[in-house]
Amino acid sequence: MTITAPSGRTVLEEACSTVGLRAEGAEALRIAENQVWRIPGRVVVRISRPGQMRAAEREVRVARWLAGNRVPVVRPVDVDQPVEAAGHPVTFWEELPSHEPGTVMDVVAVLRQIHALAAPTDFELGRLDPFVRLKTRIEGARTLSADDRAWLEARRVDLRAGWAARPPGSPECPVHGDAWVGNVVRTADGLTLMDLERFSVGPPEWDLVSTAVKLRTTGSITAGEYAEFCRAYGVDVTEWEGYSLLAGIRELRMVTYAAFHAARHPEWAAQAQHRVDCLRGRGGPRPWRWRGIM
Repeated sequence: MTITAPSGRTVLEEACSTVGLRAEGAEALRIAENQVWRIPGRVVVRISRPGQMRAAEREVRVARWLAGNRVPVVRPVDVDQPVEAAGHPVTFWEELPSHEPGTVMDVVAVLRQIHALAAPTDFELGRLDPFVRLKTRIEGARTLSADDRAWLEARRVDLRAGWAARPPGSPECPVHGDAWVGNVVRTADGLTLMDLERFSVGPPEWDLVSTAVKLRTTGSITAGEYAEFCRAYGVDVTEWEGYSLLAGIRELRMVTYAAFHAARHPEWAAQAQHRVDCLRGRGGPRPWRWRGIM
């Protein structure tokens, strides 16, 4: 369940007190499934959902491991973390300098580094699960009809069965898990990778599909940009026999994300319904030109 801004501030103050940081003047940057705040000292605080302490611990360890392997990544603040405050895991990160969104070529540059790494030996990355929170999102998508929710749940079940029997692809390796242009930014010093919540071991095709659906599903990149992405990585994932399956899972994640948050943000309800309609064959052929909701 998403926490509200007032309770989030209470969590923030408790967590900051625990590690000796100041919460006065904190600014909410993002209030969604997780909360992100800025506090004095150029520190960004991430408040995760209850029950996610192990994931938060792994995220901090992943960031330090990637930095040790010269992958450009957001840096954890040098405090004893994560901490738990009012049941929520809380982590602390160095605020980025002035930056701009990355490009598909920035994404592929980072993916080539990540996919070339061997998994760490001193902690477990865990296995990729692309169905995390999907059932919860569907159940909470109260702007949708019961029929639409039932259809999405049946789609989830079918895709999960397909995932278990997916065709072979490239050898599994460390994957980011949510590799799109919103999670790579460019500063004056170069690239920075963000949002390590889904970092795990899995098929590299999952990371590549995130860019492929930007062309084929949403039409948010051009054919030329995608061709350049494929040349840089050396593979076109749309030519792999498992592409439709993984693209279907990624599409379902995008639809349920919008639908879940539309329950609290009515201004997103039309976009959420449009995405469902597209999946159900009511929106014409791909690409569907979906708009972002955040």
